[in-house]
Amino acid sequence: MMADQARAGRMAKRIQTIVATALERQIKAPRVELITITDARVTGDLHDATVYYTVRGENIGQAPDEEAAAETLERIRGQLRKIVGDELGVRFTPTLTFALDTVPETSAHMEAVLARAKARDEELARLKAQATPAWDANPYKTSDAEEGR
Repeated sequence: MMADQARAGRMAKRIQTIVATALERQIKAPRVELITITDARVTGDLHDATVYYTVRGENIGQAPDEEAAAETLERIRGQLRKIVGDELGVRFTPTLTFALDTVPETSAHMEAVLARAKARDEELARLKAQATPAWDANPYKTSDAEEGR
């Protein structure tokens, strides 16, 4: 039996909130404060939930340790599922799967590509403003004899 998409969406948002709050307030694990829950998706049958997360570095400019974050989430997955089950109050608590959210990196890459394209457009506009025609400025003009007909 498939649940309606609206219910799956509401459950996904609720799971996202529960997991984020649990990581912030209830779970005591090393480096868990570096993990940010960004989204959650629930399958149509409400049996499986994928929770998306990002990881930040411990210090500014330091690369995030995504592998350690994945190991931490895997280690506390059962504890998080119990918390989700208690909070949701549904007959079947969905299994939790964690996936690294690549949207921020993709977004940053797209911003960089767009910035390069804009800079190139501005450069071409500058060159165009200074350009002069290679031949006659108006190649379609008629001769004086043709104008007097």
